[in-house]
Amino acid sequence: MDDSWKSAIGQNAPLVIISFLQTDSTIVNYDKELSSLGTQISRDINCNGLMMDTDDDGGLETDGHVSSCIAMSFGDIQPSVLLQELDAAAIQEVAAGLREIAAQFQHNVVAQATQNLSNNVLSSTIHYWKKHLSQEVDMALRQGVCLRDLPQEQIIVALSLTLVKGVCQQAPHLLRNLFDVALDYIRRDL
Repeated sequence: MDDSWKSAIGQNAPLVIISFLQTDSTIVNYDKELSSLGTQISRDINCNGLMMDTDDDGGLETDGHVSSCIAMSFGDIQPSVLLQELDAAAIQEVAAGLREIAAQFQHNVVAQATQNLSNNVLSSTIHYWKKHLSQEVDMALRQGVCLRDLPQEQIIVALSLTLVKGVCQQAPHLLRNLFDVALDYIRRDL
């Protein structure tokens, strides 16, 4: 993994995931869920960094001033413009690189893994979703998703996000929870 990929995927993983999931979407309910999730993420971003817990509701602070951290409407705004201190180009570059890797996957392997993940997620509690995601990524890798010239971590992230996107396009109401599962998987298991 090169340094720009490591730094962009690190604390910026939520924005990279949103950027990956946003592309080529024409499914109305999926787009609505994605926009809602993006709005939530933009609210979770405060002046001190990304995805930190905050009680900021955009109202008045105790000193009577309006909060300096104002959540932006995500809508058509790409994640790269949410925070000035983030390296937006690196985030977009990582997401584009992951999309390129995803495009190289064998369609039938990914379609089967997506269907398996969808069936498993719909028939189990959220506590098992990360396990199901990990199993499908491993199975797809064993079945021929093989890009030897790329770092294994990038392949796994691209495949994971491809599967999450496929399931969420079939069942948009799963987006928030699968986003959290994918984020946890990327941050902790790679």
